[in-house]
Amino acid sequence: MKKLLILLSAAAFIASCSTPYEEEKASEEVSLSIKEMLEQDYFKREFMIPMRDGISLYTCAYLPKDSSRTYPLLMQRTPYSCAPYGATEMGERVRNPYLLEDGYIFVFQDVRGRYSSEGDFDNMRPFLTDTTTGGIDESTDTYDTVDWLLKEISYDNGNVGVYGISYPGFYAAAASIRPHPAVKAVSPQAPVSDFYFDDFHHRGAYTLGYFAVTPVFGYQTEPVTERWYSDKMMNTDQKDPYQFFLDIGPLKNLDGYTDDQNFFWKQIKEHPNYDSFWSSRSILPHLQNNHVAVMTVGGLFDAEDLYGPFQIYRTLEGLKGPKGNNTLVMGPWSHGDWSRNREDQVVGDIHFGSNLSEDFKRTLEAPFFRKHLHNTGTFEAPEALVYNTGALRWDTLNQWPIGTTTKTSFYLNPDGSIANEPSDRPSYSEFISDPNKPVPYREKMEWRFTPRPYMTEDQRHAGRRPDVLVYQTEVLSEEVTLTGDLMAEIFVSTDQTDADWVVKLIDVFPGDTSAEDKVDASVQLENYWMMVRSEILRGRYRNSFSAPEPFVPNKVTEVKIPLQAVNHTFKKGHRIMIQVQSTWFPLFDRNPQKYVENIFEAEETDFVSAKHKVYSGANQASRIVVNLR
Repeated sequence: MKKLLILLSAAAFIASCSTPYEEEKASEEVSLSIKEMLEQDYFKREFMIPMRDGISLYTCAYLPKDSSRTYPLLMQRTPYSCAPYGATEMGERVRNPYLLEDGYIFVFQDVRGRYSSEGDFDNMRPFLTDTTTGGIDESTDTYDTVDWLLKEISYDNGNVGVYGISYPGFYAAAASIRPHPAVKAVSPQAPVSDFYFDDFHHRGAYTLGYFAVTPVFGYQTEPVTERWYSDKMMNTDQKDPYQFFLDIGPLKNLDGYTDDQNFFWKQIKEHPNYDSFWSSRSILPHLQNNHVAVMTVGGLFDAEDLYGPFQIYRTLEGLKGPKGNNTLVMGPWSHGDWSRNREDQVVGDIHFGSNLSEDFKRTLEAPFFRKHLHNTGTFEAPEALVYNTGALRWDTLNQWPIGTTTKTSFYLNPDGSIANEPSDRPSYSEFISDPNKPVPYREKMEWRFTPRPYMTEDQRHAGRRPDVLVYQTEVLSEEVTLTGDLMAEIFVSTDQTDADWVVKLIDVFPGDTSAEDKVDASVQLENYWMMVRSEILRGRYRNSFSAPEPFVPNKVTEVKIPLQAVNHTFKKGHRIMIQVQSTWFPLFDRNPQKYVENIFEAEETDFVSAKHKVYSGANQASRIVVNLR
């Protein structure tokens, strides 16, 4: 097979994301050079592979024409289509040129109930606890597929790898559960691990910005080769999503933008709490320590699936025995950026470096599969490779979270300062939260299928509002590096019975920061408030996601909000800022602030203004617990 000298087009990489609209657009922008290379060196076969319950799954394989040697199988399973269909249609589905250089039998499969596969689709299908009594799940479907292919294809080397990004990342992780003996390596990339904490919910709050995607996951279909769902919302004439969702009103009014056949929207509405419906769909309790090598990949600015990579890695790390092989790679990427062919890595307005995705494909992904599937090479995977998003460097770590940190606290003072010790005198700061005037999640409102840029965007627009509390340090006289988990522990009260709480960690740039030539020329970085990490918690779930409870009006209550992990250096001359607010719209839905059993059934009259207080000092000292390195 000739060595590939041509890099894949950026459009081809878009297909790796969880956004099928972008995937379909990408399929229309195929790079002819790569397609010609595939046609020259590969041929395609299509199969309908029977599963143990009699359902057949559409599968296509790109096989090397050179049959003088053997090749491993490298597989992706997807709900987003294996197009183009037809044995003579060669699609540009292989995204890493270095994998093509090494040589694989590339396999792609439509999961059951999607596109050309038979059966019914189930979001995050629950895993079987016992396979001896029959039944199917994503692990059994993977097992049956691998077993059938190894019998059908004549020049494989007996080794199989599975990888994928976003939902396909979930299916890659599923391949490591009760795995086929031939499955030697998997790479879950931006994997969904639990739909109650990834994508559609963030700690009890509904990700309103994702409503438009529910049709993708909410309709059953007979086998098809074209997209079968439609979405009324994408056809709206309203240019401003903030105003659009505000005009809609309560969540129940979104029913007018879908129909009764959208089973996923019905499931979301009927299961607002973390009940057995959601918990049974989490992959985390089913992960195992076995012979499969795992390299979990994610983006530190992944708006869709930041929870999944961290949790899958942590879970496997807790199970890892003496022979376990568990690696974490977290870069300064948005969702799936590492699979794109971008010379410069930019998220929002911030440039994080050059050739990061290219280096990942060349020095990590290809060598990982080369070692475990070709049984060649000297690649030794780091325990964790985590990018420092402030110092702009990769940190190679022998433990994650690393053990050589010092736990400390950033206490929030009512004068807007941050201190390492709480004040002796109790006090508070207060604001009025009006659900009819919610805090916008970004300054520039535009329709985006997935709202990615906000993860690093300037927060001055929010900090200048009266319903956002702002705390910051003095100008730093030396660097401060935060590594690992962040936990907001805030003492609050409200004069109503429910409230959301949003906490943001921000890097305040100095006034002499130079403009960056890698981003839009209109972006000025002087005094820029770069968001480093943020999270929301629906207050009713402060003690349990499965047993919500109202606030007692005006009672001081502690609320703990995990903010996800970071690896960020605040440079000398910068400031550390923390913002606290109660709305974040329309990224997340509005809390009525009057407690109702199910917010998806709330009426317009349930939405009321509330006075919220955040307390400081003494035994009510709100703080952010961090790890200093």
